Amino acid sequence: MKTMKAVNKQKTTKTVKGDQTKTLILETALEMFRERGYDETTMRAIAQKAGVSLGNAYYYFHSKEYLIQAFYQRLHDTHLAAAVPALEHEKTLKARLLTMMRTKIDTMEPYHQFAGVLFKTAAHPQSPLNPFSDETDPVRDASIQLCEKVLEGERIRIPKDLRAELPYLLWVYSMGIVLFWIHDQSPKHRRTHRLIDHTVDLIDKLIHLASNPFMRPLRKQALRLVNEIKEALPDADDNESEAAISDGVVSHKKAQKAQNETKLKRR
Repeated sequence: MKTMKAVNKQKTTKTVKGDQTKTLILETALEMFRERGYDETTMRAIAQKAGVSLGNAYYYFHSKEYLIQAFYQRLHDTHLAAAVPALEHEKTLKARLLTMMRTKIDTMEPYHQFAGVLFKTAAHPQSPLNPFSDETDPVRDASIQLCEKVLEGERIRIPKDLRAELPYLLWVYSMGIVLFWIHDQSPKHRRTHRLIDHTVDLIDKLIHLASNPFMRPLRKQALRLVNEIKEALPDADDNESEAAISDGVVSHKKAQKAQNETKLKRR
């Protein structure tokens, strides 16, 4: 019995130490990305500044891209922890959407300067750091699930065709707000908060109007446009096999997606 306890204690100690090392590497990387830029920072430099071996750094993060994906995951987890409890107290769509967006900006606030640096790389259409890329599937899917949760508490009648696309559309809207926030230099980013207030009010009114029979042709036209836009984006399914052969990204993405789904259900 004592032997088993000793083994379990040793495993726990290793896990805690491993988590601490992983956090140290990530924090060091974010600091260096902010100071030097993403492209100019190497894994070797990150390892040296963190005081770990290069092999150890690669053990936790296979490349710089994995570091940024870990950063995206951290942002989402922090947002989820703030948004889900707050959503329980809100009943209307407008209030729930405001809660989701306000908590998103609030939890991202400490990284405003770094977000500007990262944007230079992530904005490229072919970048694996782009929010629409295959590599960001787990966090993107988890964010869309949160948008779905925002809609769960809504009692108004939403047409089925619109309801099916709405979580994705709300996620795209949130990305637009984030882009505005990155460029917002107003005190305490007041312009971003005003934009959220005005656009959420508009979205709420449009969704309420969507069930009006006179709006059906316009709604259908808008949804066709949405589908055309989605078809123009990279198709994750077509690229999964290639990614799996190259570096096992697919299995990592599926595992991360499962973790995100579990987190959301627990909350």
